[in-house]
Amino acid sequence: MAAQAQQTPGSVAGTLLDKANNQPLPFANVVLLRAQDSTLVTGTATTETGRFKLEKVAPGTYALRATVLGYQPLRRTVTVGSAGGDVDLGSVALQPTTQQLKGVTVTGERAAVQDNLDKKVINVEKDLTSVGGTAVNVLQNVPSVAVSPDGTVSMRGSSNITILIDGKPTGAANGGVGNRLEQIPASSIEKVEVVTNPSARYDAAGAGGVINIILKKQKKDGWNGQATATIGTRDKYNGSLSLNRRAGKLNMFASADVRDMDFRSTMWMDQYTTVEGYSLRTAQQGGNLRQNKTYNGRLGFDLNLPANQSLTVAFEPNLNRSRNTGWQVANLTDAAGTRRIASTLGVRENVDNHEASADYRRTWEQHKGRELTANLGYTYLSANVVVGQRNTEGTATDDLREWKQDIGVNLHGVAGQVDYTHPLGEKTRLDTGLKGQWQTNEGTYDFMRQDAEGEEAKRVADRSYAYTFSEYTQAAYATYQTEVGKWSVQGGLRAEYTNTSGSVKNGQGPFKLEYLNLFPSATVVRTLPTADQRVQLSYSRRLNRPNFMQLLAFPLYQDQRSYRIGDPSLRPEYINALELGHQITLGQASLSSTLFYRQTNNAIQRLTKIDTLATRLYGNGAVITGQYADNFGQAYSYGAEVSWNQPLAKWWRVTANGSLFQTNVTAATGNESSRRTVSGTARLMNSFSPTPKLDVQLTGNYRAAVLTSQGRVAPVGSVDIAFRHRLFNDKAALTLRVSDIFNTQRNRVEAFAQTPTTDYRATMYNKWESRVGYLGFSWYMGKNKPPKKIENQPQGGGGGFGG
Repeated sequence: MAAQAQQTPGSVAGTLLDKANNQPLPFANVVLLRAQDSTLVTGTATTETGRFKLEKVAPGTYALRATVLGYQPLRRTVTVGSAGGDVDLGSVALQPTTQQLKGVTVTGERAAVQDNLDKKVINVEKDLTSVGGTAVNVLQNVPSVAVSPDGTVSMRGSSNITILIDGKPTGAANGGVGNRLEQIPASSIEKVEVVTNPSARYDAAGAGGVINIILKKQKKDGWNGQATATIGTRDKYNGSLSLNRRAGKLNMFASADVRDMDFRSTMWMDQYTTVEGYSLRTAQQGGNLRQNKTYNGRLGFDLNLPANQSLTVAFEPNLNRSRNTGWQVANLTDAAGTRRIASTLGVRENVDNHEASADYRRTWEQHKGRELTANLGYTYLSANVVVGQRNTEGTATDDLREWKQDIGVNLHGVAGQVDYTHPLGEKTRLDTGLKGQWQTNEGTYDFMRQDAEGEEAKRVADRSYAYTFSEYTQAAYATYQTEVGKWSVQGGLRAEYTNTSGSVKNGQGPFKLEYLNLFPSATVVRTLPTADQRVQLSYSRRLNRPNFMQLLAFPLYQDQRSYRIGDPSLRPEYINALELGHQITLGQASLSSTLFYRQTNNAIQRLTKIDTLATRLYGNGAVITGQYADNFGQAYSYGAEVSWNQPLAKWWRVTANGSLFQTNVTAATGNESSRRTVSGTARLMNSFSPTPKLDVQLTGNYRAAVLTSQGRVAPVGSVDIAFRHRLFNDKAALTLRVSDIFNTQRNRVEAFAQTPTTDYRATMYNKWESRVGYLGFSWYMGKNKPPKKIENQPQGGGGGFGG
């Protein structure tokens, strides 16, 4: 360390010229990256004479990158000696990439997806297919990520993932991620980071990996803003306004987003069941209209403090008001014949989710790379959900009465985290951190039923419940990173303590889970001498905690013949993940590939059973099924993932990625030792720039069939197209997009369950309205402009190890 302290920083300078005419290139971007992991060290812009100078550069080997619109990017290796000094590269020529096409000048651009070995960075501003949508629409177009028609987010076949917003959990509502994502407008998202094998710096939860959604942050001086209005086919409306003012050390920001969306759906189910020798077929079909209204806001400020300190305070109120109305017809066939039951359904959801946070950051100018960050957040969630159903035809008069479920949730959550990075030299650093998170959740579940036609529904005491749930987690981690020649190594260890407790009044009594676990991680990176390529091997241990909906033992009915229920005996599952990755850059093309292996112990599997007791008491000739989760056996998943990014012409760029993996799960029937499936995902995005003002994107997504412990999920795919035209000297933009052009998105599931006395087979189909046209208009205020070409400069923070 004493020797390192004596090293003298130097500088790197040069002049950028146009290779065609030797004219200087002003305002070009020049950045210096660490050679071993492409971490950003410093950057600048060239002057009007094309001159640049990067100062206070520590001794070492670097990659210099220079980019300017209309020119091929430059990459050059630069070494600053241990004695420092100035490195002058002299005149550096860049090759022009512009050409004339029928009088139109077209320039090259970088892809909306940037691949690193440790993570993928998706620049959402460049993804037109999510314009006017939410974070759910954004994730539908993210590599390595799949979103099912019912909104479930998964990575490489696993839905057990951690979703962060600006590096923080998406609220304390464990299990409530989907609702939170629907409240984040796509227009407020800058980029998405996908980390498939996180280091010990990240929470251990999330077997499939981590998704970090990074919101836009305005850095330009003065007033800036954006107003957007979007209208969609069949009653879909969205309006948003964001304002920002930066003056000196204070930056104030505010935004509001209002959405009023109607979506329609159809469904059918064909079910065969045998219970204690009694056979029944249920053929069911129905339709639904979901009317969803959300009101979201964000208000806060950034303040630069003395001694390289900054403070950010933000408050985010989110309100969701939705109504579902539908109909259902079921034909029940048994030995006596066929009976018809018709019913109407209704769901009312009122959800208030408010979050407040404070973020602190400090750096040390005299000690480059040293950083201290802290965050404190509070979440309050209040929800009331009323689910009702009324039989209108085909049963005895007594069964025409209405029944309801009135569900209330009241949740408080507090989370705090401190992270510290300390360089131990130019090529070595130590990261440490502490985190604590606590939440309490109290709720009620009242089952109500009419005593007689026309009367108010009354609470049924023996079918109503109240619950309490609390969870506290505490974590500490340390990671050590160093570089030796062309090798970079990182090792880390994370310890997490979890204390979960809860009880259901009028149900199963109190339960308490308490466990302490260690989660090691390791990464080795080798920079290869030929071309611009790296190889990386990484390992991590992770877990998946059951959420409160999986633990609390009371039934939630989807309709009068099916429900889901928790199990307090459920325990966490543990995952060992291993990845081997390779990345190579050849000119303007890049190719990355990954081999991955994931082993899950004490696996949590979703199951369906026939509730014989409920069938006898409340079935009225129909079979009632329950969905639950259980720990049994092991699961294995291994496969490969490939991502390719290349311009095919000056006006056309292609980004393609896909994965192919095999999954083995222990079968629930006992008739076989395991179930195996080969599945995968594929995504192809074509970006076109036919004119300087017009951008076009054509995107296709596909997810292959997936086997579960009790059945199969059918494959699904879709194609989207989007256009954006910049207007009024880049003061405005007009967008048009059509989702699922061929109307192919749907959810089809085949399931079975067998015991010595019961047999269950079913095929379920659900088709939501997915082919929708959206027309949007955006007005940009101040220095804010609509996105143009993507410049070739590093995006996203962190080093080569995902943190």
